Amino acid sequence: MASCTTKSFLGVIFFFALLASSSVSAQLSSSYYAGSCPNLQSIVRSTMTQAVAQDPSLGASMLRLFFHDCFVNGCDASVLLDDTPAMVGEKNAPPNRNSLRGYEVIDSIKSQVESVCRAVVSCADILALAARDGVNLLGGPSWYVPLGRRDARTASLNAAVANLPPASASVGTLVSAFASKGLNMRDMTALSGAHTVGSARCGSFRPHIYNDSNIDQGFAFTRRQSCLAAGGDGSLAPLDPTTPNWFDNSYFQNLMARRGLLHSDQELFNNGPTDWVVRMYSSDPAAFASDFAGAMVKMGYISPLTGSMGEIRLNCRRIN
Repeated sequence: MASCTTKSFLGVIFFFALLASSSVSAQLSSSYYAGSCPNLQSIVRSTMTQAVAQDPSLGASMLRLFFHDCFVNGCDASVLLDDTPAMVGEKNAPPNRNSLRGYEVIDSIKSQVESVCRAVVSCADILALAARDGVNLLGGPSWYVPLGRRDARTASLNAAVANLPPASASVGTLVSAFASKGLNMRDMTALSGAHTVGSARCGSFRPHIYNDSNIDQGFAFTRRQSCLAAGGDGSLAPLDPTTPNWFDNSYFQNLMARRGLLHSDQELFNNGPTDWVVRMYSSDPAAFASDFAGAMVKMGYISPLTGSMGEIRLNCRRIN
C-alpha cells in the first residue's frame, strides 16, 4: 500500500475535496483550523499512533464510529453523546450497542486539544481526523479532511435504527441506503471495504454461516466452531481473516472466494450489480485505495452543522 501515500495520490484526493467544497458544504476546508488551532492534526496523529500501537483494532473502531456518526443525521458527533434523563441517544441503539468502541480515544484527543485550543475544535472534526489516521496507520491511504463541522446538541436512538444498514441487508437495500446519503453504488462498495479491518460479533454473522448458500462451506465450518448455533452472541471473528489488522484489498478477494463474514458483505459479490466493482478492487489495490479515500471525503460532507448551527462541545460525551 506504499503507493497510496505518495504526493500524487494525495493530490488526487485533494481534488475530490475541492470538488466537494464547491457544494452546499462550502464552509468546510482542510485548512479551517490553520490559524485557530495549528497543532490539531499533530495531536490527533500522535494520540492515534499510540492507541493503534497498543491495540490495532482501534484503527477500525475509529472508522466505524465515523461511519455510524455520519449516517445518522450527518457528521455531527451525535454518536459520541451519552444518554441523559431527557434523551436516549445512539450509543445503545441495536446497531451500536456492544459494537462501537474507542470513545476513550476521542476523549483523550479532545482533552489535549482543549488544553491548547479552548472551545475551538469540534468533536465531529476530531472524529473525522481520527478515522483518517486510523486507516492510514493500518496501512491504508491518507487524504485531506475538510474541516469546520460543529457538534449536535442531541442524538436519537430511533434515527440510528432507521439509518444504519443491518448485517442482513441485501445489495439493493445497501445501494438505496447509501444513495439516500448522496453516495453512489461505487462509493458504497469502496466504503464496504472498511471491513478489511475490524471484527464482528457472532450474533451478526450467525445467520450467514448457518443459513446462506452463497458461502464457502469450509469457511462456514471454521466460523461455526466459535459461533455456535445458539448462545455466545458476543464471540468475535475478523471481518477479513487474511489480514485482519492491515488495510488492504484482501476483503474483496475474500468476497470472490465466498468468504464474506456478513450476509451484507457477500451480497456485494452474489451475481449482482456490484460484482464488477468487487472484481476490480480485488485485483487493483490502488483503485480501491483511491476510491475509498474519495468516498470518505464525500461521506464527510453528509449534512454537517456549520456556521452558527450546533455548538463546539467542551466534552464530546455531553452538550455544554
